[in-house]
Amino acid sequence: MLETTALLTDHYELTMVQAAMGSGTAFRRSVFELFPRRLPEGRRYGVVAGTGRALDAVENFRFDDETVSFLREAKVVNDEVAQWLSTYRFSGDIWGYPDGEIYFPGSPIMVVEGTFAEAVVLETVLLSIFNYDSAVASAASRMTAMAGDRPCIEMGSRRTNEWSAAVAARAAYIAGFASTSNLEAGRTFGVPTAGTAAHSFTLLHDTEEDAFRSQLAALGNNTTLLVDTYDVIEAVKKGVELTNGRLGAVRLDSGDLLTQAVDVRRLLDSLGAVNTRIIVTSDLDEFQIAALRAAPVNGYGVGTQLVTGSGAPTCGFVYKLVSRADSEDPAAPLEPVAKKSLNKGSVGGRKFALRRLDANGIAEAEVIGVGAPPEGDTNDRPLLVELVRGGEIVGREPLSDARERHQRVRGELPSAAFKMSKGYPAIVTIMLDAEGDQTFNPYAPEA
Repeated sequence: MLETTALLTDHYELTMVQAAMGSGTAFRRSVFELFPRRLPEGRRYGVVAGTGRALDAVENFRFDDETVSFLREAKVVNDEVAQWLSTYRFSGDIWGYPDGEIYFPGSPIMVVEGTFAEAVVLETVLLSIFNYDSAVASAASRMTAMAGDRPCIEMGSRRTNEWSAAVAARAAYIAGFASTSNLEAGRTFGVPTAGTAAHSFTLLHDTEEDAFRSQLAALGNNTTLLVDTYDVIEAVKKGVELTNGRLGAVRLDSGDLLTQAVDVRRLLDSLGAVNTRIIVTSDLDEFQIAALRAAPVNGYGVGTQLVTGSGAPTCGFVYKLVSRADSEDPAAPLEPVAKKSLNKGSVGGRKFALRRLDANGIAEAEVIGVGAPPEGDTNDRPLLVELVRGGEIVGREPLSDARERHQRVRGELPSAAFKMSKGYPAIVTIMLDAEGDQTFNPYAPEA
């Protein structure tokens, strides 16, 4: 991917820095927070994905000579700003929710502290990463929750931008998908890859039998044969015949999947192919997967609906200044600041968060402390982890850790979280002031 992430940003980030330098405010110590005001309509929880990628983006946020020259020639910045950018390196601190964590309205998913100038320029790239990755992971989590122990395969590369295809596979894997069709996701992120053949492969051959023989010769009997190019029943019979009943799987990609799956399972069993699995594809989403739970289906291939967030292609995350010093003195105390805009307000002051759990380990509330960490009991769980300290990345982790985390924290949610009908967030968000008293929460459903 790109060697520098510095221009994955909006023009006005740099004009703000230029103006702030002119007014003597650019290097005031500041705290920005990335958070959602609400969940997408009807969703009951969201899933954080993109934290690891965000750390890479911060590390690679450098203005090399070519980048600075472009900005100068395009008259985006003046010489003073260009000189500052040429030595830019984020030197502050970042805390955040790790990949795979669950979030709710108001969750401080990322807290960035540094000078105004060095922190504000990260806004666009961080929002780009989290808004997309978390949208995919949130959709993927609903799908894998409905699939239960049946594997889901990510197959959305053809339905999105070529680079977002790879990061969508990463996000889906965090949320429980078993594998992806995207090879770049395998190379860059280590997501397991899988694939067999498309309809064009069958159409290439003179007969369906020829196509099946070719695929079986190349990939072995455990492969998955696509059986709906012509006649499903005849194709299933031929696949079983060619493998002496040892065919790995068949894939259904069109029509009434529930009815077909029942018919195909009955046929496979009658032919002695009792171990042959049935994989279904064809514009699946979490609702269709839920509807197929009673069908004799062994796995799901999901594409378009996954990489577009299944109706919620962005999470609506924002990145707002919540505290700042009143001078450029590094020792100056931080003061809370907040927007008062109608329906777009923010809450001033640095946030801290924990997940309140009941005696059985089931989540009850997202508790957000404003200005001080909220107090919890013995099983409540702090949510923010240290990611960057003094400009150095300290929060990297293997993708497997994020995947395991998501399974664990999703298991904390109450059963209402997995209803597919529209509703309020599965748990409430509670905001506490520095004294620990409950304060007005603009992110509550009734607010």
